[in-house]
Amino acid sequence: MTVTTLKHRLQQGELVRVLGVGRVMHHSILQMIGLSGGYHGLWFDQEHCGVSVPEIEIGTIAARAHGMDTFVRIAPTDYATVTQCMEAGSSGIMAAQIESAEQAEEIVRWAKFYPRGARGLNSGGWDGDFGNMPLAEFCEKANRDSFVAIQIETAGAVEDCEKIAAIDGVDLLFVGPSDLSQNLGVTGQLFHEKCISAIDRVAAACRQHGKQWGAVCAGADHADMLLEKGCKMISPTADVKLVQLGLAAVEQAYPKLFN
Repeated sequence: MTVTTLKHRLQQGELVRVLGVGRVMHHSILQMIGLSGGYHGLWFDQEHCGVSVPEIEIGTIAARAHGMDTFVRIAPTDYATVTQCMEAGSSGIMAAQIESAEQAEEIVRWAKFYPRGARGLNSGGWDGDFGNMPLAEFCEKANRDSFVAIQIETAGAVEDCEKIAAIDGVDLLFVGPSDLSQNLGVTGQLFHEKCISAIDRVAAACRQHGKQWGAVCAGADHADMLLEKGCKMISPTADVKLVQLGLAAVEQAYPKLFN
């Protein structure tokens, strides 16, 4: 099945729906999401769930079979993780807990080949057609198509968001509202003026530099607020929440069994 990449959708100004997956990573679940979920893509949460390279390989195959693109959220700890995620089949990465524009620039350099970056050249993975793509073509295609998102969830990232949005190779700024709230000293208060002010600053930075921004949302009211401010990638739920909602729906459907 042909997959329209998330990067392309964002470049076209589409509203993109993505779902976070990490603790319930079975390929059958991913295919169920693809068949009935209405999502354009999945993001695999390696930061919190330790998603392995083989899991990414299988997960990306399952997603592509149903027209969904993928990227991997990573901790910003090492170069090898970035390239392994893309060689395994994901379209790119999202770096969590970024503290500065300098750190964001390093992530981009890890993700891009010369001349933009310093990614090591190995065409033996999925993104190099398992060695069947000429090296120069592979490097050009990978530099053009690879997706890099930077999470804005620390005070340092908010302070540097204009510089981060200006970085060549950063495709998306992605707000992590829970971590943002705790790093601003208002844990869980997602509508606190400090959080809203930070989101406004991110939105303005993206408008200034022609970039898109996204966020995890925490309910319909929160989603409405994000959309009104120009959010173009929204993650309304994750795998664990889907299971919880499913269990709750069964209890509601059979009230006499669960009282």
